[in-house]
Amino acid sequence: MGKQNKSHWHGKFNEAGLRFTEPRRMILDVLSSTDEHPSAEDLYMRVLENYPNVGLTTVYRNLDLLEKMGIIARFQFGDGRSRYELIQSPQKPGHHHHLVCVNCKKIIDYDDFVNEEIELLREVEAALSDRYGFKITGHVIQFYGQCNRCPGST
Repeated sequence: MGKQNKSHWHGKFNEAGLRFTEPRRMILDVLSSTDEHPSAEDLYMRVLENYPNVGLTTVYRNLDLLEKMGIIARFQFGDGRSRYELIQSPQKPGHHHHLVCVNCKKIIDYDDFVNEEIELLREVEAALSDRYGFKITGHVIQFYGQCNRCPGST
């Protein structure tokens, strides 16, 4: 983890009145160094390589905390496992959606929106807000289908 990232995360924990512990640093290090969406067990195995005293319960507890702090997001992509990614990071700014292959379970982060897509989402959010008297603060969109590497995807 770079010095800038470490100080960024340290500041976030200080603001929340929490310690920036080694397991938390290691989890954030793994998440910031991957484009994948690892499960808690995947994260545990990666953290265990460098921090052999960590337990799976510690990883789960810290994932819950990081999610409550708004630093990471938990997703369900239909494979029965919660998966995680950073949503607040110096290296990964911006909003994105997911394309999920129902065959091979590949997950593609989709963030190259065109103006028409952005305007459509704004219109949908505004219409829903008006109709239900609901202040929308964010959304998650996942598209399911077949990637171009799976048989029958043409």
